[in-house]
Amino acid sequence: MLFPRQGGKGALRLLLSVLILAAWKTGSGQVHYSVPEEAKHGTFVGRIAQDLGLELAELVPRLFRVASKGHGDLLEVNLQNGILFVNSRIDREELCGQSLECSIHLEVIVDSPLQVFHVVVEVKDINDNPPVFRAREQRLFIPESRLVDSRFPIEGAADKDIGTNALLTYTLSPNDYFSLDVQASDELSKSLSLELRKSLDREETPELHLLLTATDGGKPELEGTVQLLITVLDVNDNAPLFAQAVYRVHLLESTANGTLVTTLNASDADEGVNGEIVFSFGSDVPLNIQKNFKIDSSSGEIRLIGRLDYEETKSYEIQVKAVDKGNPPMSNHCKVLVKVLDVNDNAPQLAITPLSLPVREDTPLGTVIAFVSASDRDSGVFGQVTCSVMPHIPFKLVSTFKNYYSLVLESALDRESVANYVLVVTARDGGSPSLSATASVSVEVADVNDNAPAFAQPEYTVFVRENNPPGCHIFTVSARDADAQENALVSYSLVERRVGERALSSYVSVHAESGKVYALQPLDHEELELLQFQVSARDAGVPPLGSNVTLQVFVLDENDNAPALLPRPGAGGAGGVLSELVSRSVGAGHVVAKVRAVDADSGYNAWLSYELQPAAGGARSPFRVALYTGEISTTRTLDEADSARQRLLVLVKDHGEPALTATATVLLSLVESGQAPKASSRVLAGAAGAEAALVDVNVYLIVAICAVSSLLVLTLLLYTALRCSAPPTEGACGPGKPTLVCSSAVGSWSYSQQRRQRCALGRARPRPTSWPSAPAYLKFQAPQKKDNTRNKNT
Repeated sequence: MLFPRQGGKGALRLLLSVLILAAWKTGSGQVHYSVPEEAKHGTFVGRIAQDLGLELAELVPRLFRVASKGHGDLLEVNLQNGILFVNSRIDREELCGQSLECSIHLEVIVDSPLQVFHVVVEVKDINDNPPVFRAREQRLFIPESRLVDSRFPIEGAADKDIGTNALLTYTLSPNDYFSLDVQASDELSKSLSLELRKSLDREETPELHLLLTATDGGKPELEGTVQLLITVLDVNDNAPLFAQAVYRVHLLESTANGTLVTTLNASDADEGVNGEIVFSFGSDVPLNIQKNFKIDSSSGEIRLIGRLDYEETKSYEIQVKAVDKGNPPMSNHCKVLVKVLDVNDNAPQLAITPLSLPVREDTPLGTVIAFVSASDRDSGVFGQVTCSVMPHIPFKLVSTFKNYYSLVLESALDRESVANYVLVVTARDGGSPSLSATASVSVEVADVNDNAPAFAQPEYTVFVRENNPPGCHIFTVSARDADAQENALVSYSLVERRVGERALSSYVSVHAESGKVYALQPLDHEELELLQFQVSARDAGVPPLGSNVTLQVFVLDENDNAPALLPRPGAGGAGGVLSELVSRSVGAGHVVAKVRAVDADSGYNAWLSYELQPAAGGARSPFRVALYTGEISTTRTLDEADSARQRLLVLVKDHGEPALTATATVLLSLVESGQAPKASSRVLAGAAGAEAALVDVNVYLIVAICAVSSLLVLTLLLYTALRCSAPPTEGACGPGKPTLVCSSAVGSWSYSQQRRQRCALGRARPRPTSWPSAPAYLKFQAPQKKDNTRNKNT
């Protein structure tokens, strides 16, 4: 042993003490005490001073002290009474652990003389520590396929106490699956295990929470617990299970592509890959389902990929299969019933079946014309169709059955008003908005002979120049028949009657088909001024219908008659020679003779004028002739130089074109005044008679001219109006303008016709042999332009 050089005395002293102590130890005994652990401060341990044989009074002087190796503060000695007591907490497990014996070794030292005593204080164990498991919970993973009676080791608990206090017993919380198996290898060591008493089903009980309790043998007993978390490991022993055996879905047929139809809810009681499900259509799914639907294999979403059509397929039954990913895989099936809901996507369809076309216009009311059938591929209210027809008159639709109608005649037909009806039948369904379809049928109205031929006006006025060529076309009548085909085929004929002593057909004829009226012979204005007759028009219907029209044919005068000289009654001469006696004593302007002439024509053609032809040799005659009266008068007083016999040549000329003439010779015998009284008186008497007759005739002439002029003017106005309102017709045969007829105060008209048919009076009457002078205001002129005025009373 090495000792330090300095402090040698102290080291020596220490060495001596150790030697003395060793010697004392060898010769002395030990004091033994016991104390329970966890005793309180001040707990009595023993009377150490007394047990060591020391006096209480010596304790202080001899420096009584207690030393302990590492545990000096646990026990203490009261120097006043020499009692050893507990100074601080004593934990046996801390001091000795699991050792069965646990003691505190004390060294008691006193001086004067030096003495060392050994004191052993045994620390007694108390049950102050419960059993303790290493962890708060233990996890076990057991496949659900493990067999019954299988064992699964678990860890036990540890108790820091010793002896009976550390003697553990185990209990397991009640359960249906496991029991506790304890195998004791020695008194303190036990092996624990769980024994399977019932088959596990992870899908039924995926986890078990058991409580393992360890109880020591102390008094009181202490216990410790641990949670046993048993996880049942899955095996693929469950097939996927759908939430519903049948999924029912309603879709409108107008549903857009990509729309989610439904999401299949399937589950697998297994876990992991054993619970992962793959969805698919069944292998026997029809092609139309594959074209219209698709399924997501992982999510189970079924979506629409095609177009639904309620009219083609009203429902789809889809077989769906769910397969897990276990080994071997397990599967299950369900059905998805997709019901397609109808939308109004189809317009109605129309079919018209004619029955009796064309329709006679005398068809009875209520006759069925056609059948109308309507259909709609939609269902419910969308397929309810109502029909209507336009126009509503004269037909109507009568419902006979669901979506079947009869087209019947509602009011009378008139082909002449409407010959063809285009009927539009409209079918409309009950959707909102509704869809419609139209179909048309043409209904032709067949003609019935219910219309007689009709002329544009009840009568026509025709002007024809006389002396027309035979067979001349003078007019065309035209009647229109509102009927059709043979019912409108019109033929024309004369309504026969007598004209004087002759038949009408000897004057005119009418073409049966064209309606052209022909003059069969030349007409003579002087014989026949007006020819009035009727033409009948008759159709070819059965029975035939007809109507008549009146034609008034006015024969226009032509200048075809030359003036004719008339002898004066009681005057000398014959033919064209007139003899008169003239007294030489007559003064200027005295009327000595008068030339009378008539013209069978009328109007201008009968307007005569008189001219005195120059005498032979160029000698100037003392006489003159009035231009329109034909009176021969003196131009001066006669003298002896004048020849006793005067021969005057008077030219009578009408106003026709070309003008026709006649020549009258007047022989005047100049006598002395004494020889001429008788002649003069006779001449004067004749002149006076002539003047009186002339006055009477003038009055009569004025009245007649006024009547004739009025009739002619009205006739011309009527003719002009008809020509303006009616289509152009063929007129008189001969060319040329109508003749202008006029008169003056100094002229006269003379006629010698015995009987003339007058258009104004409508009967034959004699003409006067001489016409006096006509007033200048009476003028007759053919129309120069059209006039729309009509006078039906003409």
